[in-house]
Amino acid sequence: MSNRHIGSSLDDFLKEEGLFEETQALAIKEVVVWQLVEAMEKQSLTKARLAVMLKTSRSQVDRLLDPTRDVTLSTLQRAAALVGRKVQIELV
Repeated sequence: MSNRHIGSSLDDFLKEEGLFEETQALAIKEVVVWQLVEAMEKQSLTKARLAVMLKTSRSQVDRLLDPTRDVTLSTLQRAAALVGRKVQIELV
């Protein structure tokens, strides 16, 4: 009995299973959240303080920092600007 996935890449497997785009999107969100949290920590910026600066609630900041939740690009750009970063998107 041979395994059809032997020798294939993880990307190939995820594409065959129809999970590639979803998995890739989640990975991108996790990296963006990690970068935002790192920038917040460098500035000793709490979630509560970021919420005040964004003129929103602490629970909204929690949603922003949750990679499983969808956030708008404008919200992400505002948060990034407050920690001295910018959002750069590229279609490849």
